[in-house]
Amino acid sequence: MLQQYLDGAIADVRSLIDLTNQDIADIQVANNEAIFARNPQKNSLIKSFEQKKSLMEQEMQKLIQSYDNKPLAEILQLEPAIDKGLGDLRQALQELKTLNSAYAKSVFAVSEFYDSLLRRLIPCEDSGYTNTSRAKSHLVQIQV
Repeated sequence: MLQQYLDGAIADVRSLIDLTNQDIADIQVANNEAIFARNPQKNSLIKSFEQKKSLMEQEMQKLIQSYDNKPLAEILQLEPAIDKGLGDLRQALQELKTLNSAYAKSVFAVSEFYDSLLRRLIPCEDSGYTNTSRAKSHLVQIQV
């Protein structure tokens, strides 16, 4: 049963990796609608992974008890398929972490670009902050 949960969790993480790669490609061409459309699917995969992770933890507790409470490292030596599955899961999670970091950098860069563009088009007062170098816009001027 543990192996089945491991395989399912790895499949969920690999699907998240695929979706994140698509998000990275789409953010580079400003295809925001596709990115937003994938969010429900990604949230569903995250919930599925969390459920499988919880079930894996329960199964690992049962496994430890069935081996008379031996340390997990010793049990994994006796169960090479589970050890390999945990290694594969760790590797997939590391890959997802790396991709998410790259994606976050892209999202931040795009956000900063749009914020600076907006500040140039629509000048605004930052109450409470002294900012003497404001860009003057000839397009739009707001008076409140």
